[in-house]
Amino acid sequence: MKLLPITLCLVAASSNLLAAGRDTISVVGSSTVYPFSTVVAERFGKSTEFKTPKIESTGTGGGMKLFCAGTGVDTPDMSNASRRMKKSEFDMCQKNGVKNITEVLVGYDGIVIANSKSAKQMELTRKELFLALAKEVPAKDGSEKLVANPYKTWNEINPKLPATKIEVLGPPPTSGTRDAFAELVLEGGCKTFKWIKAMKKQNKTKYKTVCHSVREDHAYIEAGENDNLIVQKLSANAKALGIFGFSFLEQNSDKLQGSIVDGKEPTFEAISDGSYPVSRPLYFYVKNAHVGKIPGIKEFLTEYTSESSMGEEGYLTDKGLIPLGDSKLEVIRKNVLSLKALSL
Repeated sequence: MKLLPITLCLVAASSNLLAAGRDTISVVGSSTVYPFSTVVAERFGKSTEFKTPKIESTGTGGGMKLFCAGTGVDTPDMSNASRRMKKSEFDMCQKNGVKNITEVLVGYDGIVIANSKSAKQMELTRKELFLALAKEVPAKDGSEKLVANPYKTWNEINPKLPATKIEVLGPPPTSGTRDAFAELVLEGGCKTFKWIKAMKKQNKTKYKTVCHSVREDHAYIEAGENDNLIVQKLSANAKALGIFGFSFLEQNSDKLQGSIVDGKEPTFEAISDGSYPVSRPLYFYVKNAHVGKIPGIKEFLTEYTSESSMGEEGYLTDKGLIPLGDSKLEVIRKNVLSLKALSL
């Protein structure tokens, strides 16, 4: 009996798994994109003959690991992401046989630093947020020396801020929101120190470590991938702040308020026009090998990228999504429906 090469056996096994069938679309990934995908999935399930897709909130990084693990019914069809796929993740996909991936830019979102409406609205700068949350910060004496973060209360950073303990609930390292917060807020505040900014040219790795590392002495509290849990904790503790996507603030505007950052309040308009400094693009990724094998993927993509969903007046804007604009949406839709392959 002639034995097949092991690679052919693996491909055959993967194809057999797909052929064996799964009749429900599987989506994993970002907790920020989760509510948007959930709304589309529910509408899709009610308006077509296909089953409602299963959406799981695993965090962007966790979702990418599952998505890039391989092809077959035991792996997800799509992965939500609150940042763009990293080159290392793309390479992991390629290595594991996930060769053709379509990238979908959904829209934009702001990262808010929010607190309970029963407390005073905070007015913060990115520099103050860096000093409050970074693992190491410049010494208080003004010297060009980094020290373990000594700040315990907000007024130690700026006398105009409240004399309350620094207590910020935020996402874990696997979260795309955490990555974006580190890049947009912490690094944004970090590079206001000229001597640290100069470090980027001399030692990029050290610069990133200084500007992206979050303190580990319980001033920053990792609250998991469930943003609703952060909302609940802020409602119970008026002295704490929380970090999450603008859509969650929109959905809980009766209980919570967003902090003013660098003089700008997190509003739909300010995120849309880019004047709010902490905004980022949102994505999802499609495993093209599963299209036509798992029922309904192409039809789900059609619904997700439709004018009624992602458009200027689409139902996702009611959930807090900042839309792309008509011309950009048209290009995105064309690329998605033709399953244009991503290259990084």
